Amino acid sequence: MSGVWLILPTYDEAENIEALVKAALPQLASTGLTHTILIVDDASPDGTGGIADRLASEHSEVQVLHRPQKDGLGRAYLAGFGRALSADADLIMQMDSDFSHDPADLPRLISAAGAADLALGSRYVPGGGVTNWAWSRRLLSRGGCAYARMILGVPVRDLTGGFKCWNRSALDRVDLAGVDAHGYGFQIEMTYRAIKAGLTVTEAPIVFRERREGQSKMDTWITLEAVWKVPALRFRA
Repeated sequence: MSGVWLILPTYDEAENIEALVKAALPQLASTGLTHTILIVDDASPDGTGGIADRLASEHSEVQVLHRPQKDGLGRAYLAGFGRALSADADLIMQMDSDFSHDPADLPRLISAAGAADLALGSRYVPGGGVTNWAWSRRLLSRGGCAYARMILGVPVRDLTGGFKCWNRSALDRVDLAGVDAHGYGFQIEMTYRAIKAGLTVTEAPIVFRERREGQSKMDTWITLEAVWKVPALRFRA
């Protein structure tokens, strides 16, 4: 088996990816587990892929998966999951590549996964939170989570969270081939699929921060996809 794999999807993250990898590596090493960071780059025009290749040449724990075009966050993660599962990873982690998620929380999330099929870094449980957000974005985020919880009828408080640690047995039981969402609705769909499959989900508190450098990838289509995806998931179930 090959320990823990951290999947980092990137598109135009040249300003963040090197610092993030160098911050994540010692945190993963501190767990005592064999670890791999897989950067999944969607042909970033800003040179992210080249930086990722250099990092892979400098660090044996880093690998790069180049995809030919931008095809959505969900597809990038699914490609990364496939690579990690084929390498017999024990744990597979998801994390934003812009420092919104703190690399220092990696060991704590890995520890939480020891008692659950899926450990989710949560902004909306006691001890969690967000910083550097306008009130309008806070309202949109909390409202989106409440909307998804109400429609889907599940207890998870941070359904849109993207900082996760999966046990490989959990991903084996989730129908990855049937996952439909491409954008941030992917996060809702994956957690919902885990719950519907009877998997245990635990939420560990984290503080979510605004990205350190670069521009957000959120746009109107991504938001709308998440809105209509929620009732579609419930109807399909």
